[in-house]
Amino acid sequence: MVPRLPDGEEIAPLIRGRVSLDALKNAGILPLRDDGERLVVALASPECFPAAQVLAASFGREAAWELHRREDLEHLWGRLYDLRGGIGDDTLSAVAGIDDGDGLLREDVQSDSVDVPVIKLVNGLLREALKIRATDIHVEPFENEVLVRFRVDGVLHDRLRLPRNLQAPLTSRMKVMARMDIAERLAPQDGRIGITVGNRAVDIRVSSIPVQHGERLALRLLDKGSGLLSLEDLGMDASSRETMSALIGNPHGLILFTGPTGSGKTTTLYAILQALAKPEVNIITVEDPIEYDLEGVGQIQVNEKAGVTFPSALRSILRQDPDIIMIGEMRDYETAHIGVQASLTGHLVLSTLHTNDSVSAVIRLTDMGVEPYLAAGSLLGAVAQRLVRTLCPKCSYRAEAPALFRREGLTEVFRGRGCDHCMGTGYRGRVGLYEQFILDDELREMVAAGLPTPKIRSAARLKGFRTLWELGLDALRQGRTSPEELLRVVSAGEFGPSLEEG
Repeated sequence: MVPRLPDGEEIAPLIRGRVSLDALKNAGILPLRDDGERLVVALASPECFPAAQVLAASFGREAAWELHRREDLEHLWGRLYDLRGGIGDDTLSAVAGIDDGDGLLREDVQSDSVDVPVIKLVNGLLREALKIRATDIHVEPFENEVLVRFRVDGVLHDRLRLPRNLQAPLTSRMKVMARMDIAERLAPQDGRIGITVGNRAVDIRVSSIPVQHGERLALRLLDKGSGLLSLEDLGMDASSRETMSALIGNPHGLILFTGPTGSGKTTTLYAILQALAKPEVNIITVEDPIEYDLEGVGQIQVNEKAGVTFPSALRSILRQDPDIIMIGEMRDYETAHIGVQASLTGHLVLSTLHTNDSVSAVIRLTDMGVEPYLAAGSLLGAVAQRLVRTLCPKCSYRAEAPALFRREGLTEVFRGRGCDHCMGTGYRGRVGLYEQFILDDELREMVAAGLPTPKIRSAARLKGFRTLWELGLDALRQGRTSPEELLRVVSAGEFGPSLEEG
């Protein structure tokens, strides 16, 4: 029987100040116990025993060993990195007075081999953000302080309030890592950082913009190991998934995904492209920016300085014999026109639009200059989506439904109290709501005739179309989210009074 591994807190005092975690991890060993005569060392494999003997000799002990699974040791090394790399007051005070971090790039942010305070601070922020599943880090300078906030499950949370004099070294270090110009402080810039945390590869998209009291940074964290989802992972119910599968199974036509920034449109598109990517299919995308590498898909990065725009790239794509084209966003008439024409000439075209609901996507196309008959002839369907936070399974509880929801037939709802598992928010994770507007011949005729959105929506409802609000009510009935969260994500103004009025 394999002995129990001690906790990281038990091991930390044993190695503090005596040995590098990087060296232990590279050697595949970890000291577990020191009884005064022998040092018990965990080995990832028997071949690591010579390194254990060297380690025991440095302690003035004889070596004893235990063989443990590599993944168990990986978990323990990660915990020790967390303990050693915490953002403490000593780190923050040591950062003061550093002008910038030029030349200090190090990509492994979990390493404990760096002693430069500003690097330790930034590495600690990145590690902690990934640990709590944050998707964004915001560094916001104000008159007397610098506020660092993490976005978790779509909502921003304050993490650190730093003295104002730490703004310059913190910003410079992040800009150096992103290979941005640290001397340029008066113009917006964009960059990318590639880091590793243990065995995880993470890409970070960095944006800087000058504000009144310095430079404001926004870092989007893209975990390449966990960011890509399949269609089955998106959280659709069986009926919605069947509708989506039938929609993307069409050989040609235009499919639009709508919703505000951060509603998960790109994640859905990537899930669809993974489902469609086959050896016999040629898929090409135009994106700004490319967030994840997709195997078997040709991805083009928009670069306006080099003349690679959405319209110019699309014109070139059509000469590459594609079967499926994904356009990151339809921003103007030229992009929309080329996309519509491509969908009418035998290509399946996927793209995104910024509208509040799925039916409005048709009107948005015509507002951009696309003729109504072309929009009707090319559009297969539109999908509006939102992401709602799901209740924490550890602390959710039943409660009486507010009056607004009692009028919808709900007598009770669920809420979250808040606990350590969900950082006191009551929520952990998110699930999508997918409003799918599928066109048939009658709806196409209405679109071609230029009828207003309410009439088209009413006709679609008679055919089984369900709004985001109705989908959200289903999520409430299932205990997946709370009434407050549904009202935060799906505007109550369209459907009735506010929660307070109810």
